[in-house]
Amino acid sequence: MDRADALEVQPAVALSPGKDSLRYPIEQRIEDKKRGIGRQRYPFVAWTLTAVMVGVFIWEAVVNWKAQGTPFSFHPTVNPMLGPSTSALINVGARFVPCMKQVDHLPVNFDFPCLNNTANPPDNLCSMSEVCGFGGFPDPAHPNQWFRFITPIFLHAGLVHLALNMFAQILVSAQVEREMGSAGFFILYFAAGIFGNILGANFALLGSPSTGASGAIFGTVAVEWVDLMFHWKIIYRPVRRLMFLIVDLIVGVAMGYIPFIDNFAHLGGLFMGLFAAVIFYPVISTTKRHKMITWGCRVAAIPIPIILFVVLTKNFYTGNPYSACSGCRYLSCFPTSANNHCHGTGLTVNGTQLNSS
Repeated sequence: MDRADALEVQPAVALSPGKDSLRYPIEQRIEDKKRGIGRQRYPFVAWTLTAVMVGVFIWEAVVNWKAQGTPFSFHPTVNPMLGPSTSALINVGARFVPCMKQVDHLPVNFDFPCLNNTANPPDNLCSMSEVCGFGGFPDPAHPNQWFRFITPIFLHAGLVHLALNMFAQILVSAQVEREMGSAGFFILYFAAGIFGNILGANFALLGSPSTGASGAIFGTVAVEWVDLMFHWKIIYRPVRRLMFLIVDLIVGVAMGYIPFIDNFAHLGGLFMGLFAAVIFYPVISTTKRHKMITWGCRVAAIPIPIILFVVLTKNFYTGNPYSACSGCRYLSCFPTSANNHCHGTGLTVNGTQLNSS
């Protein structure tokens, strides 16, 4: 068999990671890993998610076009991401706390700019129930749109936001799916995305709607950190790769200060992604000691995500997150007079900005 034929059959062998070491020797697994060959050839979930998100963004643009006559918002303020207005983003499912629970000191009859408002200050006001959409609230006094922990993953603040995220998803997330397989990738992707939104709902400014798959994508980037940790001696130029990951993290955090994007989603997705990757990522162990450490980490990592989901979800609905971590707000808010140095919420009641504490 010549070299060309050998290269054709190697990916097929790599698709069977469950085979014993005699049929799939450790040396072959290491060589396949270096060549980027994982559990499967095609990242079907990543490709499907990308197509769905592009379709959803077209729907966002249509919603804004029907309301304001343009697919992107230019009045009363310009969306720097080239996307819909704030009200339109809330209406299609952005994470927005007043749509999810009753906010302290926020009147039940609080009005918000309608989707078709183009004036500043707004001259066309609607009830929060109308702006939040999805049939409104069964009880106007108790907003209950819990699904906003999930829907923001599929939404994007604008064309720029969508392009950046889809580029990362096709480049990074798709390769992670090839290495992990679709099942593990699916769990990691949505665990990271949802947890990022739960963390953001707890600690980000209440009046700042948030959208994007960034948290989920950061979860897939976390796989790169776990891969580096377990395969330091296998990976080509590990120090160089570590430096790249550090720079990538810094850039991602910096982008979290842009309007409609939330650093808590980024950092929460990264944090949850680390645990999910430890549990699901296929690790190559060259020694018994390495294998024992790997499985010890897997077992120890299992209860932590569950505990975090339960504690933070409960805290969102029953506690005051700001009292638990008053400085956390600065992770996703740059202090200015407009937001009362991050003590504001972005919500104005009777001409006065509602403070978070």
